[in-house]
Amino acid sequence: MSVVSAPTASRPPTVQDFARIGGLEALCRGCTLSVFPLVMYRAWGSAQLVSQIYFAIGLVSLLTALTVPALTRRFARRRIYLFATALYVVAALAGMVGGLWVNAALLCAVMAAAMSFVCFNAYVLDHIDKADFSKLETLRLFYGGTGWVVGPALGVWLLSVWSGAPFVLLACAATAMGVLICRTPLGEGKFKATAPVLVGGAPRRAHPLAIVRRFFAQPRMVTGWLIPAIRSCAWWLYFVYVGIFAVENGLGEQVGGVASSIANMGLFLAPVMLRWMRSRSVRTAIRAGCLGGSVCFFVATLAAPWPWMTVAALIAGTVFLVLLDTSAGLPFLMSVKPSERTEMSAVYSSFRDVSGIISPGVAWLVLQFFPIAGVFALGGVALLCAWWVAGHIHHELGTPAPLRSRRRRGLS
Repeated sequence: MSVVSAPTASRPPTVQDFARIGGLEALCRGCTLSVFPLVMYRAWGSAQLVSQIYFAIGLVSLLTALTVPALTRRFARRRIYLFATALYVVAALAGMVGGLWVNAALLCAVMAAAMSFVCFNAYVLDHIDKADFSKLETLRLFYGGTGWVVGPALGVWLLSVWSGAPFVLLACAATAMGVLICRTPLGEGKFKATAPVLVGGAPRRAHPLAIVRRFFAQPRMVTGWLIPAIRSCAWWLYFVYVGIFAVENGLGEQVGGVASSIANMGLFLAPVMLRWMRSRSVRTAIRAGCLGGSVCFFVATLAAPWPWMTVAALIAGTVFLVLLDTSAGLPFLMSVKPSERTEMSAVYSSFRDVSGIISPGVAWLVLQFFPIAGVFALGGVALLCAWWVAGHIHHELGTPAPLRSRRRRGLS
């Protein structure tokens, strides 16, 4: 199979172009980040039931991500990307209606995020050199900082003004994102069925199970996928349950949004974290992020009798999660073969959907026996497991060549 690009554009898309698109999507997701858990809790009145709904929606999101490669063989990738932005708008309309329609709003928003993430990463692999991946990740986080920092607190404040107001902001951000995608020379990214590539005597197809089998046959990719998945679980537990924890402990609805915004301020530290990571290695950065985050989540659990201390410990833990945002995706992206860009982008993006399934599922079990602070201990255990998994990453991955040479001379 070969990729047929759109007609040659006047210039190829740059790192800045992708960072701007990522920044607008950050606003789409950020403005409802703390809103969805609150409106779901309002609608159902039970943290356990909210967890069950998130679990079911996570399953649909995972299936959505894994079917994108098959869709790209029938439709241009740009059209799928634009359809994802349209789903954000549909989510906004359902959210404005309110009531139990918030379930449909959450479903559409999660599906849009899954499709958008696959398309974004596939385009990145098409147009950006591997040497620029770390620069893109840092710049994308920096551009998205405003959406992630302002969005949660603004969304919760707008919710107090009118329940549909945060979704108006979502519709505007999604529309702007669609316009930017149209104006950026990304190419169509559509697959054309030519002579099939034979793998073990059989033609390679876009069937989701075939993609998953090829993924599991490459241990480096499995390791590179597990770490972002666990990091995503930790973020999921933070964003969903901090707000509910605050409400149940009498701290008010605003605390969840403000805590999410403060946590996302760490995104502006991404350039500093990148320089620190380059002076060491990707493995060192990932293991430091996992261990530091784990300690903070455990402290938050032990401090549960003092709710403000729990919130403070969790916010401290998000600094380490931002370090993982900067570094955790690099091992996977650096292992992808050019011939498998779209397929493996779908697999890579599935870490968010899998975390959206596992996190509420396991959290629901925990909540059957422990108070809500127990889910933070769950996050600590998960990050500790990621610290162990990260030990299998090559110690020189992502280390600049001059630094590798100096280290080797020092050992000789």
